[in-house]
Amino acid sequence: MAANNVSSTWNVFLYLLAIILPPVSVFLKRGLLADFWINVCLTILGWVPGVIHAWYIISRHEHTHVKTN
Repeated sequence: MAANNVSSTWNVFLYLLAIILPPVSVFLKRGLLADFWINVCLTILGWVPGVIHAWYIISRHEHTHVKTN
């Protein structure tokens, strides 16, 4: 079947979640890829770098496609 664009409501939720738990929002957006581990390291080094990186990942992958069965 055709892939659908992720709703903007989901991205808003991820932006808000990134303020509280940056690695969780990156995990929900990208999975256990390098972006997640980079975000974990940045969050350990300081909360602000983790949030900025999470927002960057969410905005960079704004048009992520989700496969539907």
